[in-house]
This record gives sequence, structure tokens and C-alpha cells, in this order.
Amino acid sequence: MNITDLKLFAKDNGITLPEQKVIAAEATKVITGKFGHTKEKIKQNFDQLLHETEREIYRVYLKYQKKYGEDVINAFVTYLIKSGELKDLKQTGEILGRYFELLDKFFLSLAQSRKARAGKSFENIHNALFKELNYPFDEQRVINGKPDFIMPSYDHYLKNAPDGIIFTAKRTLRERWRQIVTEGTRGLGFFLATIDEKISANQLAEAHKSRIFIVCPEIIKKKNYPTAINVLSFAQFFKDYLDPAMERWKRNNVIK
Repeated sequence: MNITDLKLFAKDNGITLPEQKVIAAEATKVITGKFGHTKEKIKQNFDQLLHETEREIYRVYLKYQKKYGEDVINAFVTYLIKSGELKDLKQTGEILGRYFELLDKFFLSLAQSRKARAGKSFENIHNALFKELNYPFDEQRVINGKPDFIMPSYDHYLKNAPDGIIFTAKRTLRERWRQIVTEGTRGLGFFLATIDEKISANQLAEAHKSRIFIVCPEIIKKKNYPTAINVLSFAQFFKDYLDPAMERWKRNNVIK
């Protein structure tokens, strides 16, 4: 057996890292349980939960990464012993030194994966918290683009697009928001959650023309966008848009 990639070797041996959604759900349970939040308190404290859950996700991920690394290295050393290449523990440094590039590539891949997962964690926190709040949604469905969440469901959106809510979460907007314009313009509203504090006045105006609401923590709204009419706090989003939509969907038997 010629090992050229330790991640593939690990996968072949059934060693994997949990999906980011699983880690986000675990972290969310820890944070909401720590504060004993009811559904209403989760909504009222969404800003704080968002911040603390993001930190907890990283802690939980490091825990799983450590176990993953241990399991992979143990499996690799076991392979070297069984193959007869490593016959004495005194040879461990010498033998592993032969595989320096393989090990270097593996650890570099882990570092890159951490960065990629960090970018995805913002979306996954919303996923986990929406589930905690029992808000119905389908995710990552193509509707002339691929928004993170379609509420209450993809099927209902296809039947009655103006009655749906499209929600996407991005830590920073950069140029990404311009792509998002096509992702939900037929819905009741398109809501873009972010913690970006550097959205320009021109970007906000352009988003407003495209019927895009920016949703951010209250402290960011007050500090950076106090007069922007299309910038909402999370509390406003729940109170003025999502909760009224939930009542309507229940009333019309769209959801139970």
C-alpha cells in the first residue's frame, strides 16, 4: 500500500471529523443550556448567543480535531508496524522523518480546513439556533441561486414565492451580496445576516433597491447603521418579519 495522502488514508480507515453542522449543533446546545434560555430568551439574546456560540464551535472543533489527529497518527504508525517498516520504537523518528512531506501536507490540510470551517460556522450557527427555535426551513436549495435558508420550505416557495422568506448568513459581505440579489428577489423579503461593520452607504442603498434587508447584532446596527432603513437587528427581524410570517403560515395551514 502506497500512502500518498493521510486524509484519504484516514477516510479509508473510517476516521473522520464530524460535519460542521454537527459541531455547531453541539456548541449551540452547550451555550443555550448554559444560560437556560427559553425560546423567547434565545430570540431576545440572539446577539450574545451568536457571539458565544461562535467561540464554543471553535472550542468543540479543536476537541474533535485533536482526537482525529491522534487516531490518524495511531493508525499510520500501526500500518508502519504491520508492514514491517517500523520494527523498533527507536526507529520511530527516523521512519516518520521519511514521511515528513506526507505529514506536513496532512497538518497543512488541517489548518486550511480550520479556516474554511470558521467561514462556514456563521451560517451553521443560524442553522442550529433556528432549529432550537423550531423555525421551519429548507437549506441550500437552488432557486436561481442558492440561499442558505428558504422559509418555511422550498416547496412552499415554488407554490407561492411572495409568501416566503429567504435568509442567508455571511460574516462579511464583500462582493458576495451582489450575487445574492438574484437568490430571492421574488420572495416576501430577502434577509442577509452579517456582522460586517464596513458596509458602505452605496452598498446599503443598492441593497435597498433590490429589497434586501441587512440583519445584524443590535450593537452593530446602532454603531454603524443607525439611520439605514433596511438594516434590522435580530430582534426586529423576529418581531416584525419572521414571527408574523410564522403566524400566517400556521393560520393558512402551510405549517403545523
